[in-house]
Amino acid sequence: MKQSVSPILIEAVIPSNNGAAIFLKESEKTFVIYVDKDNGDAMKMALEGQIYERPFTHQLMLNMLDGLGAELERVVINDLERGTYFARIILSMENEIARKIVELDARPSDAIVLALLCEKPLYASQNVLNKAEDMTAIYKKIINPKSEF
Repeated sequence: MKQSVSPILIEAVIPSNNGAAIFLKESEKTFVIYVDKDNGDAMKMALEGQIYERPFTHQLMLNMLDGLGAELERVVINDLERGTYFARIILSMENEIARKIVELDARPSDAIVLALLCEKPLYASQNVLNKAEDMTAIYKKIINPKSEF
C-alpha cells in the first residue's frame, strides 16, 4: 500500500550539544531530526552552496551514482519508530531498454544531504507527520526568543 507524502522544507540547521537539530517544515507542522555533527555540517555546506576541491562522502556518493547512470529523484522520510526516523532514497536509472526506479533505505541525515546537493525534493510520509511531535512553537521561540507564543 502506498503512503501519502507531503513536501517538506528545511527551516534551519541549528547546532546542538552532540550534533545538530534539523527543523523540517511541512505545511502545518514543524518537526525535528537530530543528526551528528558531520551530517549537520554537510547540510549547512550544501544549503550555503559550499563546494570543496576534493569530494566529501556525500559528493562521492553522488559521483558514484552519476558514474552508474543513476539519478536521485527524491527523498522520503517514511517512518518514525521509538524516536528513530527512517528514510528512502528514490533513484531512477535509464538505459536503451527501460527506465528503472530503485528505492534504498537510508539514514535521513545522509538522504537529506544528498537531496540538498542534487537540489531534489524532500517529503515526509503521513505516518511520520502523524507520529512526529510538532515543534513549531519551539522553533519560533528559537528564532525569535523575545516574542511570546
